[in-house]
Amino acid sequence: MIENHLNNQINWFSRVWRFLIAALGAGVVLTSGAYAQNYPTKTIRFIVGYTPGGTADILARAVGQKLTEAWGQAVVVENRAGAGTNIGSEIAAKSPPDGYTLFMPTVANAINVTLYPKLAYDPVRDFTLITNLAKVPGIVVVHPSVPARNVQELIALARAHPNQLHHGSTGIGSPHHLAGELFKTMAGIKMIHVPYKGASPAINDVIAGHIEVYFGAMVSVLPHVKSGRLRPLGVTSLKRVSALPEVPTIDEQGLRGFETGSWFGVAVPTGTPREIIARLHDEIVRIIALPEIRDRMSAEGAQFVGDTPQQYTAFFKAEIEKWGKAVKVSGATAD
Repeated sequence: MIENHLNNQINWFSRVWRFLIAALGAGVVLTSGAYAQNYPTKTIRFIVGYTPGGTADILARAVGQKLTEAWGQAVVVENRAGAGTNIGSEIAAKSPPDGYTLFMPTVANAINVTLYPKLAYDPVRDFTLITNLAKVPGIVVVHPSVPARNVQELIALARAHPNQLHHGSTGIGSPHHLAGELFKTMAGIKMIHVPYKGASPAINDVIAGHIEVYFGAMVSVLPHVKSGRLRPLGVTSLKRVSALPEVPTIDEQGLRGFETGSWFGVAVPTGTPREIIARLHDEIVRIIALPEIRDRMSAEGAQFVGDTPQQYTAFFKAEIEKWGKAVKVSGATAD
């Protein structure tokens, strides 16, 4: 009798315990769901690791403005430039994972994994990637006096005159420097790299004929190509660019798989509720499909993406591997 009574009490306590656990779990789910349903209830900051006025800043402000209009809460872009975007990246990585801090990962984050011996954050571990907004391809141009009208002619010229051609970039370890290094590796040629402190001095020198070749961003080079002061040889995307449809890709000119350029996405600190991530993803993908956004950025060579978090994560990891190889081949290190 005593044994049966004890067993009944144990069974009763067990049922009560399971009920409490189930109720608690349901409460958590309801609380999380309600939190996401009411989101956002205050200002959202969008951290960009670049100074105002560039492609990253323009794109972040365009998306932020549309989010503000859709949700009735301000989205404020914070430009936290410095240390190759690492200052802004670290601030974002260490922010509360509550959906009120957005971050714009770029190709610099993939490069910095190898370029810097030690980072104060992990771009894969510390962020949940939401979507890749857009890719902006690079372009290889030459001074009009250079006897090359396509990529194969440039390769032939460089092979005939090793280490006599000079290619400029926006600085050591920049995407454009590494695009040149990748180009030389795949083509089996030797050219001398000339780093500059920004696009303007590099472009001025190639226009003046002080250097022969320049790997640069579509946005900054496009006006000089259209004016005839620079001759385009190829774009660095896998598809031709609508802004210069007559210019073939480097891939279709024989260097199969060659793809470089800048890209700009959206991420949040790891731990942000998945319901908020899903809501941000759906709204941002809707925004970048708007004609007014596409028309504005496509004129500067942007190619919109709008992929899933899983696709963007796979792309990001592949970029880390690709650029890691380019950094090692170039011997570039952070200053």
